[in-house]
Amino acid sequence: MTERETAVIFGAGSVGRGFLGQLFTESGYAVAFVDADQVLVESLARLGHYRLRLVDDDQTEELAVGPVSAIHARQFDAIAHVVAAAPFLATAVGARALPELASGIGAGLVLRWQARRQVPQNIILCENLPDAPRLLREGIREALPGVWKRQLERRVGFVPAVIARMSPVPTAEQRALDPTLIIAEPYGVLPVDRDSFLGPIPDIVGMEPVAPFDAYVARKLFVHNAGHAMLGYLGYRRGHSYGYEAMADTQVLSLVEEALDEAGRALVAQYQFDSAGMGMHVGDLLHRFANRALADPISRLARDPLRKLAPGDRLVGAARLAERHGITPRGLAWGIAGALTYDDPQDIHAQELHACLLQEGLGGILHEVCGISAGEPLAHLVRARYDELCTAPRWRSRT
Repeated sequence: MTERETAVIFGAGSVGRGFLGQLFTESGYAVAFVDADQVLVESLARLGHYRLRLVDDDQTEELAVGPVSAIHARQFDAIAHVVAAAPFLATAVGARALPELASGIGAGLVLRWQARRQVPQNIILCENLPDAPRLLREGIREALPGVWKRQLERRVGFVPAVIARMSPVPTAEQRALDPTLIIAEPYGVLPVDRDSFLGPIPDIVGMEPVAPFDAYVARKLFVHNAGHAMLGYLGYRRGHSYGYEAMADTQVLSLVEEALDEAGRALVAQYQFDSAGMGMHVGDLLHRFANRALADPISRLARDPLRKLAPGDRLVGAARLAERHGITPRGLAWGIAGALTYDDPQDIHAQELHACLLQEGLGGILHEVCGISAGEPLAHLVRARYDELCTAPRWRSRT
C-alpha cells in the first residue's frame, strides 16, 4: 500500500476536526494538526485518530477519523518539516491567530524550496475573514528571508474557502470525557476559490472549486450568517436557549423566512444565481437550522453584535444589497433591530453596544455602527421594529 501524504491543518477546533479532518482523510491523506491546546495535541498524538459525531434529527453517526498526528503550535522545527513535505495546507484558526502562523509556514517553505520541490503548494484558508489570504500572504512574505520573498507569488496559492458545516464548541463536560470528541452536522460541501489555486487542484472529497468566488462568499454571509444572527437575536427576545427552539417559534420563523427570501432574491439579481436553486438552498438551510441534535446555543448565534451590525456584514449588508435591487428589506430590518436590542450580560460586546445605546441613542448607533443615516427608509424600518421589540408584550424583555 502506498504511504499516505500528510496534509497540514492549522487549528484543531470545530472546523479543523469537525470538517476538514474528515474530508482530507476520506480523500486518502493523513493529517497533521497544529494547535496550541496542549491536552488536545497530546490526545491526538497518542491516539492517532479522533471521534467525530455527525448528528441530525434522524440519526447519529460515530466516526473515528484518522490517521492523524498533532504538533504544538510552539514546536517550530516540527511545523516547518511537515509544511515542507505537505501536498497542501489548510488554516482554521480565526482572524486573531492567523498572523501567528506566518513564521512556521515561512520556515517550511524555505525547506521545501531548498529541497527543490517544484510542485506549487496551496493553502486553503477556512477563516471567517474576507481579507485572510492577503493577511497570511503578507505575514509569510515578511517572515521569509530576502532571497526567497520573490518565490512566494509563483509557488504558493492562497485559496479562500466558505465554511458552512455547523459544529458547536464542545462543552467542558464533553472535553473532560474525551478531548478529541467533536460534534457536527452531516453537511459536507466545501466551496473554494477555483481561480486562486496554483498548479493542479487537489482532489478532495466534498471540495467544490467555484468561480466567481465572491458570489458564494456573499451567499454564505447574507443567507447562512444572516439567518443564524436573526435566530439568535429574535430567539433571545423570546426567551429561547437554542437555535432549534427559535426555529420552532412561528413568530421568529416567519421573520427569518421573510428576511432570507429578501436576501435570496437580492443575491439572484446581483450574481445571477439560479432562482430555483437559491430557493432550495434557503429551504435546506432552514431545515439544518432546526437540527435539535446539534443543540446550537442562542448565545453562540447572537454573540458579538457590534461586528454583526457593521455596514457590510450579514444584516446591514444584506439589507443594502436588497435595496440596491429594489427590494424593501422589511424582514432584514427585524434582524438589525434585534441585534440592537441584544443585551446578554455574558456577552461583553453586547454590553458595550448597550452602553453605547444609552450614550449615543438609537440614531447615533445606526449612523456610527451600521452606516445608516437618520432620514433613510432603512432607518425608519429599523426604528419601528426596535420600538416594537422593546415594548410589545409578545417580545420577552431581558432588561
